[in-house]
Amino acid sequence: MRNSMKLALLALIAAGCCAIYLFHDLNGSFDYALPRRIVKVIAMVITGFTIAYATVVFQTITHNKILTPSIMGLDSLYLLLQTLMIFFLGSDHLMAVNKQINFLISVAVMIVFSLLLYRFLFKKAGQQIYFLLLVGIIVGTFFSSISTFFQVLIDPNEFQIVQDRMFASFNNINSDLVWLSAGIVVVVTIFAWRYVKYLDVLSLGRETAINLGVPYDAVVKQMLMIVAVFISISTALVGPITFFGLIVANLSYQFFKTYKHRTLIGGAVVMSIIALVGGQWVVERVFSFSTTLSVIINFVGGVYFIYLLLKARNA
Repeated sequence: MRNSMKLALLALIAAGCCAIYLFHDLNGSFDYALPRRIVKVIAMVITGFTIAYATVVFQTITHNKILTPSIMGLDSLYLLLQTLMIFFLGSDHLMAVNKQINFLISVAVMIVFSLLLYRFLFKKAGQQIYFLLLVGIIVGTFFSSISTFFQVLIDPNEFQIVQDRMFASFNNINSDLVWLSAGIVVVVTIFAWRYVKYLDVLSLGRETAINLGVPYDAVVKQMLMIVAVFISISTALVGPITFFGLIVANLSYQFFKTYKHRTLIGGAVVMSIIALVGGQWVVERVFSFSTTLSVIINFVGGVYFIYLLLKARNA
């Protein structure tokens, strides 16, 4: 089967999952339940798109298929920000209560952090991308340690609010945040899509890409910023999902077996929509909300990550 047919088949399955989630057991509640389900589906589509796009691009830049953008410490920074906000301002402060303000502040802080990090590390020409990854791991560990310290000191009643934000959730999503996120994602995607043509060459390595005329450092900087924006939006919208991008990106590599990133990104996006929408339907209808989708994804992703490590070692 050609890749275009595979992609069309996956898109059809994704559309079917969305239709089942929207209309299954609706019982005529078109005025109340359907609009809320539509908001959830759009949020899952945005989350799946941003994480899948960012992960495929990040793995291409780093030439490593077992890394995810979360290695840059953005997830840890988000949790640190939420913890400090509750610890110093309290759970009844406007920044904690108002989801729009919290979302904008979280996205802005994560993007500014990424800008400062990239600007500092890429100030010297020819700086290796692996040094950036090393700094990201160290900074992420540092943020996690500070978060844990303040979570121990925080009031137990307010810790519950922080704990709710430690796991991704699609149950209480503000519709205003969804439309705001969608607008930002559309604008960034229009800007980012013109760089997709470089990804096929970037996957060949730095020296080869430069020899073929690609402005390597400039393109990598732009792509890293796009990755940072997408991960910031998805994390601030629903919370951190550590291993989700790793799963869908590697499934896309194995299913399509091509070097063309237009196909790989499209496949990863469609697979992520199937996983999120279908998984959320299972959580709601089969498990009756006894667990969360992020817990299932992180468990499956962790097992898959170990499998990839063992497979790479044997290879």
